[in-house]
Amino acid sequence: MNDRHIVKSYDRDLEAIQALIMKMGGLVEAAILEAAQSLENRDEELAERVRANDRAVDDLEQRVNEEAARLLALRQPSAGDLRTVLSVMKIGANLERIGDYAKNMAKRTGVLVQMSPIEGSAGAIRRMSMAVEAMLKDALDAYIQRDAELAQDVRLRDMEVDQMYNALFREFLTFMMEDPRNITACMHLHFIAKNIERMGDHVTSIAEQVIYLVTGELPEDERPKADRTAIDAPRA
Repeated sequence: MNDRHIVKSYDRDLEAIQALIMKMGGLVEAAILEAAQSLENRDEELAERVRANDRAVDDLEQRVNEEAARLLALRQPSAGDLRTVLSVMKIGANLERIGDYAKNMAKRTGVLVQMSPIEGSAGAIRRMSMAVEAMLKDALDAYIQRDAELAQDVRLRDMEVDQMYNALFREFLTFMMEDPRNITACMHLHFIAKNIERMGDHVTSIAEQVIYLVTGELPEDERPKADRTAIDAPRA
């Protein structure tokens, strides 16, 4: 096989892996919005579907890792192509984590529908989810287009998500202080809001991988953060 055929074969393999990443991204975008929708509509059936669909995201990440490992073993990529393969694997890992957070949101919906709703909370959660989903869409577009400027814009928008989280955190505290019967529901809602804030962090990591892919360097400046709350929910 001559060098040109080898290059074409490598390009096809790489395109196939990137297609898996985009499919994964589409599933995760849908999971974010559907998890928020299931909470707002108190729709346990939709929440269960989000939980079940997470298996497909996990399976795709495994395929990405297997194909990337095979590519590294067989093709011995150049420095630039190696950067692409490693970035793909990291992007896949971040997408898998975002999918996990969406699944966790859906799990709590099943508990919250048994409780009295907290006024305005579901709409606020939906708006926060939509902001993260829009960030993810742009991060994936930046990856496909190799657009470092768009990736940097996504990176900066994470602060908006943090601010939404901080506002929700304060609201939940107020509801809990006003009526102790709100405590359990507000704690679940706080976990959901924290899950979404974590999603934003992982989307930002994807954007940083795009910047690395385009420039060969990760951003030197510290990621801007606006999360200054005292309580940090675990990732469960």
